[in-house]
Amino acid sequence: MLGGNLEHPAAIVDIHAPASGVITDQQVTNAGGIAGLSSPNPFTISDLSNVWILCDVYENDLAQVHVGDRAQIELNAYPGRKFTGRIANIGKLLDPNTRAAKVRIELPNTGGLFRTNMFATVHFRSEGSQMRTVIPASAVLRLQDRDWVFVKADGNRFRRLEIHAGPVNSDGTEQVLGGLRAGEQVVRDALLFDREAKKE
Repeated sequence: MLGGNLEHPAAIVDIHAPASGVITDQQVTNAGGIAGLSSPNPFTISDLSNVWILCDVYENDLAQVHVGDRAQIELNAYPGRKFTGRIANIGKLLDPNTRAAKVRIELPNTGGLFRTNMFATVHFRSEGSQMRTVIPASAVLRLQDRDWVFVKADGNRFRRLEIHAGPVNSDGTEQVLGGLRAGEQVVRDALLFDREAKKE
């Protein structure tokens, strides 16, 4: 059954794997006996030329993640290096404990750097476009975990307005996700303005 020579039996029979790859699981040891080659599998051979990365995405962020979007991966094993993959699948079920869905990212395993059970940090990049209001990051005043700006009212008067601030861009501007209408004028340096206003 294993391909040995019946006319010249030997203590060792060479068994060739049906596919090339890396042994990722082994259920047999030296001098160990198994019932057959089907249950349990003595070896599991995996093709690691392309790999999957499974990550948890919380339900609050699922609307921003789409199949086909690019993802940037950072591995704890290789700090400072970044790899790029694409989202291939988004799980339909949420984990009841973490309220997160499994997102599968596929990418080539160039150089065989990716190994099973590695930890990774994933940054998603949406392929869609969205218009956002941006203001200088210095215009945002953070008080008690809330974000504020000073908006011009009338004449030389200003009023403090709470906003929902978003990410800071590389050019020093900050996205505004809500609370500020397009066209409204804000004080460029909110911290300095607040200090001067308190002095008066």
